Amino acid sequence: MPELPEVEALRVFLDAHLVGKEIARVLPLAISVLKTYDPPPTALEGTTVTSVARHGKFLDIEAGGLHLCTHLARAGWLRWKDSFPATPPRPGKSPLALRLVTADGDGFDLTEMGTRKSLSVHLVRDPVDVPGIARLGPDPLADAFDRDAFAAVLAGARRQIKGALRDQGLIAGIGNAYSDEILHVAKMSPFKRTADLDEDEITRLYSAMRTTLTDAVARTGGVEAGKLKSEKKSGMRVHGRTGEACPVCGDTILEVSFSDSSLQYCPTCQTGGKPLADRRTSKFLK
Repeated sequence: MPELPEVEALRVFLDAHLVGKEIARVLPLAISVLKTYDPPPTALEGTTVTSVARHGKFLDIEAGGLHLCTHLARAGWLRWKDSFPATPPRPGKSPLALRLVTADGDGFDLTEMGTRKSLSVHLVRDPVDVPGIARLGPDPLADAFDRDAFAAVLAGARRQIKGALRDQGLIAGIGNAYSDEILHVAKMSPFKRTADLDEDEITRLYSAMRTTLTDAVARTGGVEAGKLKSEKKSGMRVHGRTGEACPVCGDTILEVSFSDSSLQYCPTCQTGGKPLADRRTSKFLK
């Protein structure tokens, strides 16, 4: 799933390639993708893109006073194209979900692989009209989100750290992958309770969050949209690396699986050498 660093890279890419251009066509190609009907997608045609913003994991393309807000979900992606065939594609079983074409002939496709369709597009007059944006917590890279603001968020969470970091209503933009990376840098168990964190641990976790996300954003700077997925994977220390050696201590990276996801961690760095039990068969080790 694209998370804050990848969505920020897409924002920067679209800011350079789309702002100032007139929108010629917006073609929803999957029944499930468009979550709003008023205004219709045709309302964007003939308008000029004025800005591209990011709200957590949402992209926000503003044109003609309207906002095309997109959440790529688990298997969605944005693919930039310099040109398109003259004949528009037909809706069907292809991964194409939506196409936006500018008057210059370039633009992008939104695609989504697999059968579980979660990619969403909202066309609204104000981004806060999108429920997922309205409920977002603060952006973890915002200047105003300092260590004390982070501590206040955690104080109200009272849950396991892994879940708190992933909760978009608490902190916007962090998902499964970067929460694993943050916790590895902070040398903390994914299942330590936020209520059990002392002041030094809160400071360490905040620092790990900022440096992990800042470094990831820096790595993706200037990377073409089509190469962002591979760049994300190559930069991971523990996430997606079950069975490999920890780059810090050399211990074997372990995994805890859930019904629809998994997490990875280093026992030596994060849990005092003790493996975490798999929730499918037993309770978590503390």
